[in-house]
Amino acid sequence: MNRFFVKQDNIFEDRNNIIINNPEDVRHLSKVLRLAQGDQIEISDMNNKEYIAEIINIDKNSAACRIIKSFISDKEPPIEIILFQSVPKSNKMDFIVQKSVEIGVKKIIPILTERCIVKIKDKKSENKKVDRWQKIAMESAKQCKRAILPQVESVLDFSDIEKRVKDFDLILIPYELERKRGIKSIIKSKSNYKKVGIIIGPEGGFSDEEVRNAINWGIEPISLGPRILRTETAGIVTASILMYELGDLGGS
Repeated sequence: MNRFFVKQDNIFEDRNNIIINNPEDVRHLSKVLRLAQGDQIEISDMNNKEYIAEIINIDKNSAACRIIKSFISDKEPPIEIILFQSVPKSNKMDFIVQKSVEIGVKKIIPILTERCIVKIKDKKSENKKVDRWQKIAMESAKQCKRAILPQVESVLDFSDIEKRVKDFDLILIPYELERKRGIKSIIKSKSNYKKVGIIIGPEGGFSDEEVRNAINWGIEPISLGPRILRTETAGIVTASILMYELGDLGGS
């Protein structure tokens, strides 16, 4: 069954009615999927509540749906993972966003580090990139039946992370020169992590100064093993391990 994300303002439970009026969703629903009156769809309010709804009317501007049933979703993991991803070259970020959303990452924050190859010229260029990544996040969230819509935030400088450290139970920074400490050795001392950050470096890795700063901010350097992982692999591997150890990846 096809899934759509709808703002809570467009969900009228007292009238048993939901209105889809996002132009892209309406076009996709009618022109691409060719759904029509009587077809059923899944709708998420982007905040863990889901609906099975029947299309009762559709035109070029909106689709009106009747709520058949509603329920609280069980699809979101018990741990919030926020990925701080150094912006890589080419279209690697597309892949990172898509797969991170599939795994269960809640938020992706692009960052610019000292050795980033990509340079973002201005705010217009940044907004264009972020909008693209957000659309990829939405499509991935629909495909894998997420109950929330993971967000891609505006691009940050690496130094901006310092202000955010206090908001997390734990932040990890995979670093090739860290040989001993892995994820298991860090999380085994505490089991009630609820919000965990991951900071991933660019193709050329972090500078020594960036790693020293991160450690001074309270961020934990970790090893992902004896092999050097690519930037588009490291975040997905780290998130997968965390989801397995602290979340719902792998089942109960």
